[in-house]
Amino acid sequence: MNRVVVTGIGVVSPIGSTIDRFWSALVEARSGIGPISVLPTERLTTTIAAQVLDFEPSQHFDAKREGLLDRFSQFAVVAARAAVRDAHLDISEEIAPQTAALVGNAAGGQNSVDESYYKLYGQKSPRVHPLTIPRWMVNAAVSQVSMDLGIKGPAYTIASACSSGTHAIGQAFQLVRTGQAAVALAGGTEACLTVGTIKCWEALRLLSADTCRPFSKTRSGLVLGEGAAMVVLETRDHAMARGAPIYAEILGFGMSADAGDIIAIDPDGAARAMRAALVDAKTNPQDIDYVNAHGTGTALNDRIETIALRKAFGASAERLAVSSSKGVLGHSLGAAGALELAATALALHHQIIPPTANFEEPDPDCDLDFVPNTARNAPIGQAMSSSFAFGGLNAVLVMARA
Repeated sequence: MNRVVVTGIGVVSPIGSTIDRFWSALVEARSGIGPISVLPTERLTTTIAAQVLDFEPSQHFDAKREGLLDRFSQFAVVAARAAVRDAHLDISEEIAPQTAALVGNAAGGQNSVDESYYKLYGQKSPRVHPLTIPRWMVNAAVSQVSMDLGIKGPAYTIASACSSGTHAIGQAFQLVRTGQAAVALAGGTEACLTVGTIKCWEALRLLSADTCRPFSKTRSGLVLGEGAAMVVLETRDHAMARGAPIYAEILGFGMSADAGDIIAIDPDGAARAMRAALVDAKTNPQDIDYVNAHGTGTALNDRIETIALRKAFGASAERLAVSSSKGVLGHSLGAAGALELAATALALHHQIIPPTANFEEPDPDCDLDFVPNTARNAPIGQAMSSSFAFGGLNAVLVMARA
């Protein structure tokens, strides 16, 4: 079995679309959550989101290409290009058939959906844009990434709601570890900030009216976000041979299904995925120093996730440092796990634990060390990144310092 390392990271995020800006905002707990400005809000109750405000498609695509890509595909392509540059990787004709591309996504091209339905039902148009389906389809992002970079190996989309990005990176890890791919580009993307999508989330009554406060007693719900993160994975031998930078090593991947409620997280299911990741990594609970939690900021999720951590880690939970990135990034659904995996890799690389932003008051039901508001310099040998999705689909990755 090959050892697998992360050699490149690319992000498009509400806190910046370079690694330096992304990381500094996470460390400084500078939130990307703010008033909605990328779409009309007259029909919305929700007034806040974590938006990507510094993204101009014309800077990345010519007019013809831009028209072929929904916003979620644009994010994926730009993040993928950045990850490949960061890894100093040349996807040559020789290596292209041995390179995989896996992209997680929950909602597909929601901007294209909203636009077509508005024309059809709102404006009574007899037709919609002829490229609506190629822009909308959930696999559009990975297809566009493969075409943009000339990737000719295994390429597919994973759609498991909020675990999509983590599932995609975990599956890519397995492809490289077993030798089915020499290199893999993997991550998640989402552009779900449309009137129709937000109205659907409002109906669930899970959205916060002010901000996201994971694990804080005063938490009031999640905040929708958007963005993308892509990572380059390759064997450690391949990376060393070409002198590539290495951020972290992926040790193990665990998955589970709750087989229970369609919305509510099950602590047993979440704990099974964490334990499976530890077993796959051939490591022990006491060896994990940091967990980047799912931490959505809803009353139920954060309490149940705390229980799950205690179930998975036992007595070792008392010494864990745990933080959620969603107070800074919002919840970008299918991209969330990928952005958080990038944050975890950077934490290992810099030996800094990013804090849980917007933390106001400890909750007796969330009684672990959630690193409130201030980053912590600490030795991190191994770390975990967890995602728990609607539908009870759980994915967890374990990583180590390179």
